[in-house]
Amino acid sequence: MSLQMTSEFQHILRVLNTNIDGKRKSMFAMTKIIGIGKRFSNLICKKAEVDVDRRAGTMTNEEIEKLVAIINNPKQFKVPDWFVNRQRDFVTGKTSQCVINVLIGAVRGDIERMKKIRVHRGIRHYWGHRVRGQHTCSTGRKGKVLGMPGGAGAAK
Repeated sequence: MSLQMTSEFQHILRVLNTNIDGKRKSMFAMTKIIGIGKRFSNLICKKAEVDVDRRAGTMTNEEIEKLVAIINNPKQFKVPDWFVNRQRDFVTGKTSQCVINVLIGAVRGDIERMKKIRVHRGIRHYWGHRVRGQHTCSTGRKGKVLGMPGGAGAAK
């Protein structure tokens, strides 16, 4: 299917403070929003009855508003709890879908909480080391030097 330009085609859409490319298919265009991946994008397109093979620039304002409504309140549209990205929030205890600035702030808050209570992950974040169990002996040598005091240049 070739890209057909019509008079109502939008090259750039503004959804949730994010610029979305109108030439991409609607499902993949929605993944530009921070906090929305391919699977969640596919689900919200199906819930909003938007064709996933259609270009994002051909979506109407009503369809975009429906997508935003599903993103903001997925529980109302019968999206299961295990599908959202913020399950049982530490502070509020609620399950919700976080996007853009809310997600960035929540992750930052989680990392600060881990640093404060001195858990292993928090200490690794504080030191700037790998957090998720990766090997650090031979990989990740660009940037910060792990093993040598004074850096790699001090050994010469």
